[in-house]
Amino acid sequence: MSRKDFYIDGQWVGSKGTLTREIVDPASYEVIGHVSLATAEDVEAAVSAARRAFERQIGPEGLDVAARIALLRRIADIMERRQEDLAQAISAEIGVPISYARSGHAAAGAAHIRILCEEMERFSFEWMQTDTLVTRVPIGVAALITPWNVPVNQIVIKVAPALGAGCAVILKPSEIAPGNARIIAEILDEAGVPPGLFNLIHGDGEGAGAALSSHPDIDMVSFTGSTRAGVAVSRNAAPTVKRVGLELGGKSANILLPDADFAEAVAKGVKGCFANSGQACSAPSRMLVPQDRMEEAAAVAAETAAGFATGDPRDPGTDLGPVAGEAQWTRIQGLIESGIAEGARLVAGGPGLPEGLASGAYVRPTVFADVAPDMAIAQQEIFGPVLSIIGYRDEDDAVRIANGTVYGLAAYVQGRDLDRVRAVGRRLRAGRVHLNYPVLDRTAPFGGFRQSGNGREQGRYGLEEFLEYSALIGHGHG
Repeated sequence: MSRKDFYIDGQWVGSKGTLTREIVDPASYEVIGHVSLATAEDVEAAVSAARRAFERQIGPEGLDVAARIALLRRIADIMERRQEDLAQAISAEIGVPISYARSGHAAAGAAHIRILCEEMERFSFEWMQTDTLVTRVPIGVAALITPWNVPVNQIVIKVAPALGAGCAVILKPSEIAPGNARIIAEILDEAGVPPGLFNLIHGDGEGAGAALSSHPDIDMVSFTGSTRAGVAVSRNAAPTVKRVGLELGGKSANILLPDADFAEAVAKGVKGCFANSGQACSAPSRMLVPQDRMEEAAAVAAETAAGFATGDPRDPGTDLGPVAGEAQWTRIQGLIESGIAEGARLVAGGPGLPEGLASGAYVRPTVFADVAPDMAIAQQEIFGPVLSIIGYRDEDDAVRIANGTVYGLAAYVQGRDLDRVRAVGRRLRAGRVHLNYPVLDRTAPFGGFRQSGNGREQGRYGLEEFLEYSALIGHGHG
C-alpha cells in the first residue's frame, strides 16, 4: 500500500507516526505489502473531521434522504465496476479461492447497498403521533471496526447504513487485510461522498481500536470480531456511554432431524462448514444427528471432505484455500489435537498440512465423529474447516445440545416435515435459523444472542442501528 494509507476529510494522508505492519499472503507467507498503523494523533484527526462533517450534515446544507439514496446508488455502481479489484485483493490478503472471492465476497458489496436503497425508499424517518412528531435522526459520529474474514461484506453493511442514516463515520478495517478497504475508500471518493463523512484509518485493536471506542466525540461503535475483543470494546466505550453494536463469535448447530435426506443434508452441511475455509462466524460447525445415524453421517461427511481440492487460491479449481495466517493455522492445529486427545473419532483430515503442500496456512479438511457436547471442539469457535458431529437421543436432547454454548448467532435445521422443522427452529436461541439450507436473504436481520453480540445488521435493521429517536411534542405555541 502507499505511504498515504489514510483517507481523512476527503484527502489521502500519511500517518503521523512510523509504525507499520506487514501484509502477508497466507498461501505462501510472502510479504506482499505494508500498512501504516494509526497513532493517537491520527485518530484525533479522523474523529475531528467526522465531527465537523456531521455538524454540516445535520445543517441546511446536509444531504437529505433522496440525496443519500442517490449517493449510495453511485457507490454501488462503482463497486460493481471495481469488483475484480476487490476480489483480487481479498484473495491475496486472506487466501480465499479467486472464484469465491468474486462470487461470495466482492459481489456482496453492491448487492447489500442496492437492497438498502430499496429499504430506505419505503422507510419512515418521521411520523405524527397525536400532537407529537416522532423522528428518527442519525446517532452522530460512528466508529466502524471490521474483521478480515469477510471484509467487503462487513465494511459495506456498516458503512452503507451509517451513511444512509446521515451519520459521519471512521472505518478501521482489520490490519491483516487492509487493501480491500482502500479500494472501497477510493470508490466512495469517486462517488462524491462529502469530505469528512467517511474516513479510513488503519491500526490494531490495542491502538486505534481502543482509541476509537473510548473517544468522547464518537457516539457509536459498531464492531465485528471475536467475543474477547468485543468485551474490550464494550469496556472502553462504557465511560462515555456510547452505543455499542457487536457481532461476535458463533458455534452454530446444524440439526438433522430423522426424516432428513442424510446423503444430501450431510454433504451440504460439510460444504457450509468449510466455506471460506471455515472462517465464518455463522458456519454450521456442529452437526447434530440421531445417535443411531452417526455412522451414516460420518461416512457421508468423510467422503465429502475428501472431495475438497485444497491449494493455491489463484487456481480456479481450488475449493479450499489457506486460513488467514500462521497464527490462525497454529490455533486451529491446537484445537484439532485437543479433539483427538479428548476422544473424538477422526474420520477425515487431522493435524498438519494437506498432502502435497509444503508451506502456507493450509488446514486439512477435518471431520470428527462421536463428539461429546462438552468437548473443546464442540464449544469453542475454531474458525477453520473442522466439523464436529454430535449424536442426540431425541428432539429435546438436540435442542438442549444446540443451545448449549455461550453463543447464539446462527442455527440450522434440516428435515422433510416442514411443520416440525419450524417448530424445532423456534426453540433455538439464535439470531438466524436456516431451515433446509435456504437461499440467502440479505434483507433479514443478522446478529446474535448471548456472547454472539447484540444489535442487528443488514437491510432496514442495519439502518435502524445508526438512528436515534427524537420527539417534537406539541404545536410549539407560546
